[in-house]
Parts: sequence; structure tokens; C-alpha cells
Amino acid sequence: MKRKRVVVTGMGVVSCFGTDVDKFYEDLLAGKSGIVPIEEFPCQEYPTRFAGVIRNFDTGDYLDKKQARRVDPFIRYTVVGGKKALENAGIYPQGVQNLNKERCGIIIGSGMGGMNVFYEGVDTILHKGYKRLTPFFVPYIITNMGGALLGIDLGFMGPNYSISTACATANYCILAAAEHIRRGDADLMLCGGAEAPINPVGLAGFVAVKALSERNDDPTKASRPWDKARDGFVMGEGSGVLVLESLEHALARGAPIIAEYLGGAVSCDAYHMTDPREDGSGVAMCIESAIADAGIAKEDVNYINAHATSTLVGDMCEVRGVRSVFGAHVKNIKMNSTKSMTGHCLGAAGGIEAVAVVKAIQTGMLHPTINIDNIEDGMEDIDVVQGKAKPLKVKVALSNSFGFGGHNSTIIFGPYQP
Repeated sequence: MKRKRVVVTGMGVVSCFGTDVDKFYEDLLAGKSGIVPIEEFPCQEYPTRFAGVIRNFDTGDYLDKKQARRVDPFIRYTVVGGKKALENAGIYPQGVQNLNKERCGIIIGSGMGGMNVFYEGVDTILHKGYKRLTPFFVPYIITNMGGALLGIDLGFMGPNYSISTACATANYCILAAAEHIRRGDADLMLCGGAEAPINPVGLAGFVAVKALSERNDDPTKASRPWDKARDGFVMGEGSGVLVLESLEHALARGAPIIAEYLGGAVSCDAYHMTDPREDGSGVAMCIESAIADAGIAKEDVNYINAHATSTLVGDMCEVRGVRSVFGAHVKNIKMNSTKSMTGHCLGAAGGIEAVAVVKAIQTGMLHPTINIDNIEDGMEDIDVVQGKAKPLKVKVALSNSFGFGGHNSTIIFGPYQP
């Protein structure tokens, strides 16, 4: 059976730059950093005291006020990001009733789930006893509940589940959602990732594994992918959601087609809990498979939104993988890191970065990678869009996401060609 074409018709984002997709990308193009000192809880004793925090977040009319107060922030981010994506696609609120809801689904994952509810629940048990624990404790910590509650709100009865592969989560979800449409299981899918890890236990966990930057004197300069002075990643939070549709479904409803999903792939390093294979071979394998799935030539790729978290090991492993796949063609590819401005949004990262990729296709402008003062040796032939936005007519774009456990994922987008 011939695979259906999959197009992007809407985008939603919850980020340190707000919830408006256009403003989000304008701030990225301006090279603005969203990293701030943490004021949400006492962390004076922590060696890292900053993150890409979301502040003044209002769920508005997207979520019932009572429920908004109860649920974990990752669920709030999921619902608002999802409904804003539908709004962007010209569906929400009125158009939802015109959909065949049995053929609409949701795959929005989270790497860590309801960490705030979990942390508060443990504190309640320790200090007040188990009888005082909220009956919502389990529903609000499990990773599938964001998409489940969004599905209940919208009445979407198609495929609905979460995938959790650490920092590769959102890319896995986007790929899985696209496959449902390609196979004919669904006409429309909401997909991406959401994460809300900035709390005492989330911060402490990444401190313990020695993954975070400790540049407390200048947080906006802390996330510095490919810079020789990088000292770890910066935590971020939020959600990034795409509306994917089959081409015929999008055309039939006169949808605004923004870009086309061309293909994707996943692989596993099968190497180490937290470190990638140093030679980048797992990354290379994933990219090769994604290119084959998309049915494109390597030479068509001219933009990569890199995983590039600002870690000592990870940044260069990805570069080695990219170089292994593209060889001399790397000189024709522009590669940037959204995380230099948003921080690393973990399970949401791939969704937020997919929005950035689609906006690059839509606007013809690539956002810069900030904070590169002294680039790593051997990267002179790769244009990392250093410091300032650049114009580019994107032909084919790759977006990479990799997660603890060796989970690799690459998804591929391009301009829609009728």
C-alpha cells in the first residue's frame, strides 16, 4: 500500500519566550536568551541555580481553572500547547466539531512526567501521612496523562499514547504520529513533547549526575554548544506540539500547509546510560536511516537543527556522526542549536525544536547559535550560524534529538511541494 503524504498544518509552543509561536521564533532570531536565575524555590546551596524557567504562565480558556490548579505543570503545558497548535491550524475551537474524531489522535510524550506532583506528594506522605495524599497523585504523575486529558477535552478517539525516551521523547512521538497517518490509521495527529522538571528534585537529579553548567555568575551565557568553555547543559521546560495531517485531509479542509514531514528514524547506541558513542556511529546510523525513509538525497539536506546540548561529550559526538554521513557536503549545511537560548527542555526539546525548524522553512531565516566565543577545533567547515540569524531557503531540514539510554532520533521536514 502506498504511504500517505504527511503535512504540518499547525504549531503550538509553551516556552520561556511565551506561548505565541511567532514571538517565540522572533526571540530566537534576535538571539535572545531565556535563561534566568531560579526564584521558584530555594536553591542557594545548589551548584546550579538557573534554568530556562517559564514565568507568568496562564492557561487562559484552554483549561478549566479548577483543573489547571490541580494538574502537574507538564499537563498544563501539554493541553495549552496542543490547543494552540490546533488554533494555529484553523481548527480550534470551532473547527473541532467538523473533524472525524475517531480518526484524530494524540501522541505527546514526557521524559519525566509529573515531577512537581510527585515531589509534593512525597513531601505530604513524609510530613502529614499517607491519608493526606491527593487521590489525583497517580493520574497526574504518569507520562500519558497530558495527552489523555487533551484527548478527553477534544473528544479525539484515535491513537493516543505517550512515548518516553528521555530527551529524544518528542521526536519519537512525532515520528510515531506520522507513521499512523502514513499507514492510514488516522487523518490528523497532535504530537510532540512536554516537560516540567524545574523543581528541587529535578534540579538535584541532574546536579547529581554532573550534567549541568555551573555558570551562575552569567546564566545567559551558560548554554554554549560547541564552545570550548562549555561546562554542561542548562535545564529548560515547556512544550512543543505539531498538527500533522494526511495531505488529502489537509487539502479537503483548506488547511494552511506550512511544511511537509518527509521521514524519520530511531536507533539505540547500546553503549552507556548517559554517554553517547564517542565516534557518533549511533547518530550516523539514525541519520542514514531517516534519509532512506524520506527517500531524499543527502545532498538535498542544507539545514540541521542539532541536539547540541552544551555538554562536553555529546556536542562533538553529534558532529562526528553528521560528518560521517555527509562527508564533504557538511560545508553546504547550516547547523544551529535552539538550546543555546531555551536551555535543554528534555522530553519537550524535540517538539520545541520541530517548531523552530518549521518556522525556519516558513520564514527563510535561521536563528543563531549564541554564546560561541571559541569554537571547538575541527568545526571550521561547518556553519553553525554563529551569533546572528541568517537567511536560508531550506530545501531539506533534519532535527536531531538524543536521550539518556542511547536513544537517537532524527526527523526530516521540507517545504510543501504540491
